Amino acid sequence: MRLKQALMHLGVIFVLCWANSPLCATFKDSLGREVELAQEPERIVSLAPNITEILYSLGLGERVVGVTRFSYYPAEAAKKPKVGSYIHLNVEKIIILSPDLVIGTVAGNNPGVINLVEQAGIQAFIVNARDIQQVLETIIDVGQVCGVPDKADLLAMNLRSRLEKVRQKIGARRKPLVFLQINLKPIMTVNSNSFLHDLIRQAGGINMAKDLKITYPRISIEEVIRRKPEVIIISSMERGKRFETARQDWLKWRSIPAVKNNRVHLIDSDLIDRPSPRIIDGLEAMARIIHPDVEWEGK
Repeated sequence: MRLKQALMHLGVIFVLCWANSPLCATFKDSLGREVELAQEPERIVSLAPNITEILYSLGLGERVVGVTRFSYYPAEAAKKPKVGSYIHLNVEKIIILSPDLVIGTVAGNNPGVINLVEQAGIQAFIVNARDIQQVLETIIDVGQVCGVPDKADLLAMNLRSRLEKVRQKIGARRKPLVFLQINLKPIMTVNSNSFLHDLIRQAGGINMAKDLKITYPRISIEEVIRRKPEVIIISSMERGKRFETARQDWLKWRSIPAVKNNRVHLIDSDLIDRPSPRIIDGLEAMARIIHPDVEWEGK
């Protein structure tokens, strides 16, 4: 049954072959490349914070030998050797760690770096989570590649169950217009090409900036006033006073429906900025903000 399920999953090809090792498997990654592993990877380098979180959520923390900057969740991950940022990777540091697998992402990782790593004889598996559904599929794929498919299936099933509960509670309720601010200065938001757009949609809102041409566009206060969002949600890597100050700044503009109706909120960026298992925490938090009239568990 496990082999059948793996073969049915479009992202992964699982092939038994004759070899001295107990298992030789070939997996297809998000770029359509076939990645062959002679055995379960024991030394893994994660090339993005969300991948690090996925690996730890699958109980693979002890196998992780290297991570990128800002891989600080869970706390144990912050103690691992760093191989640069996910945009600016250090190939030499990756090779020195002698991994038998690196897991990278289409969004951010330089393809040239991936090529250099593979030229050094290190296998690279690339993922690409563009929406919540693909986050769940990525968890399953990583679990398959790392030899823990049962844990991955269970985790994905539990997360999908929570997703369905949010959908059911929102039901056919009217969807308000939502402005998501992801940067303080300059003010930036997201269009329909970002997985954050899917988060807004799944949380029962309409992304105010979905029609803008740039994925992460700058936007003026005047444009926000013109578009009249009903809910403003502020997410930022900023912390402390500056974070609250951004909310207070919006409260000056009483002509915006979100301001007039006291619907300007902060949200923990760690929960929504990364396509990792915590994205469901972010979904639940955002749904509570967008639909405060719903009886949410733990509210």
